[in-house]
Amino acid sequence: MVKAWVVRAGSVGEQEQANLESGTAAIGWEVGDLSACTSREDVRTMIDAVYPNDSSGRRANATGQVWAFSNAIARGDIIVMPSKRRPGYVYLGRCAGNYRYAADEADRGRRHQLPVKWLPEPVSKSVIKDDLLYSLNGIMTVFNPSRNNAAERILALYEKGADPGNNTPAGSQPETSSHTVGTEMAEVTDPDPVPTLEAIRDRIRTHLVENFAGHKLTHLVADILEALGFHCEVSPPGPDGGVDILAGRGPLGLDSPTLIVEVKSEPSAVDVKVVRGLHSAMTQHRADQGLLVAWGGVTRAADREFLRDRTSFRIWDSEELLSRLFETYDQLPASTRARIPLKQAWVLDENG
Repeated sequence: MVKAWVVRAGSVGEQEQANLESGTAAIGWEVGDLSACTSREDVRTMIDAVYPNDSSGRRANATGQVWAFSNAIARGDIIVMPSKRRPGYVYLGRCAGNYRYAADEADRGRRHQLPVKWLPEPVSKSVIKDDLLYSLNGIMTVFNPSRNNAAERILALYEKGADPGNNTPAGSQPETSSHTVGTEMAEVTDPDPVPTLEAIRDRIRTHLVENFAGHKLTHLVADILEALGFHCEVSPPGPDGGVDILAGRGPLGLDSPTLIVEVKSEPSAVDVKVVRGLHSAMTQHRADQGLLVAWGGVTRAADREFLRDRTSFRIWDSEELLSRLFETYDQLPASTRARIPLKQAWVLDENG
């Protein structure tokens, strides 16, 4: 049975690009080659020798993750790498072989490796339902999400680009415990999530998916733009010729810069045709600037097209739209704020 595994790429995503370019997943515990380890106790002996000053609990936690990485992840399992470099996205790949130790790797954080065949495009978190995101926000570097049919759903994400949700009737799913996953695996299965800034954003992202589908998202974008000083004219639902919002400065919205906005609320990435269509609409309407709001992001080809006109063109994906929402929240209409009931709180950012 195919399992799913989260393997993080460093606290700030420092291993992401190397993982993608080399077709690997890597972890950075500074122990030697684990190939000869045939039991969890063998790994614990190596961890104890390298980290003697760590608490017993911390060493046990490290042992479980390192043992899982080197021995439990199997060929064909799905690897999830949450992105720090591209917040709001995860990379998905399939384990393509066995653990290996790259002794000659200059970066000590990359010596423990698994070969992975990564999908060419990241997956937007906007296609992942709230309960699965909750599981993926577990606190460990290496762990096995299993609750709410996580493995089957992550496989669907890998194969079809969408989360089908948990269709198992309540009460029919076995509890996750040492009896169902094995004593050696229990400690790296479904670790408790923590209320990180990333997890909070994910929850708000899901709320927008559930409450601002379709043309409702266009009106939210218009509210944000008006809070930023634009006067907006929103097109009615239906075919719009690539123009969802006409915006400009001044009392009539005719002063420069004038702006054309296309809003794509679908969770999947939009392709280069949408970018080219917005370029054409800008020319047709003699607009100074263009904004593509692509909730699910854009493909690499679309991003390359955008880079050629980035002095007059911007793309907001779900992550950028969230940032703009937080920036303007106090200036949004009361009716909009009532539909997105946020409460500001100060928390200590442990990642600094």
